[in-house]
Amino acid sequence: MTQYHIAVVVGSLRQTSLNLRLANAVVKMAPSNFSFKQVQIGDLPLYNQDDDANQADSVKRLKNEIKTAHGVLFITPEYNRSIPGVLKNAIDHVSRPYGKSSWTAKPSGILGVSPGATGTAMAQQHLRNILATLDMPTLGQPEVFIQAKDGLFDDAGNIGADSSKFLQNWMDQYVAWVKRHAS
Repeated sequence: MTQYHIAVVVGSLRQTSLNLRLANAVVKMAPSNFSFKQVQIGDLPLYNQDDDANQADSVKRLKNEIKTAHGVLFITPEYNRSIPGVLKNAIDHVSRPYGKSSWTAKPSGILGVSPGATGTAMAQQHLRNILATLDMPTLGQPEVFIQAKDGLFDDAGNIGADSSKFLQNWMDQYVAWVKRHAS
């Protein structure tokens, strides 16, 4: 059975982030031949094109982690109706220098959770626009806009009973997407 390695990019640095909790819970829903590794984005310098010829070690590490992954899972909050700056910074670093993007052709999926009623709909749409530019095939359906409510997570940190069927369906679709597009 083929093993698939997925890079998980969480767009929040907060230790108690709902999106970090979502990342840790949803990856448990994948089949055993899928492994997930959360990549570090909080240690990257601010992107500056002047540094393209001499990228920081943290940038080289992240580019390599994305390059060697079979797919990418983005789990992001919504800040001011868009993606967080730390996520955009990571995306810019991994896509540079021009022509040497590690994102190219990596199948991706997007999830997010927010206290707001629309979940992370705007952030996800902005991220989809960015990923299209990076030539990343992105799972379009089902879309997942989760409002954080009591019961989303159980006491063990797993997806709660009311949301597990919906998120299991999403994970099943994501797994099929990666298998279809991974090189």
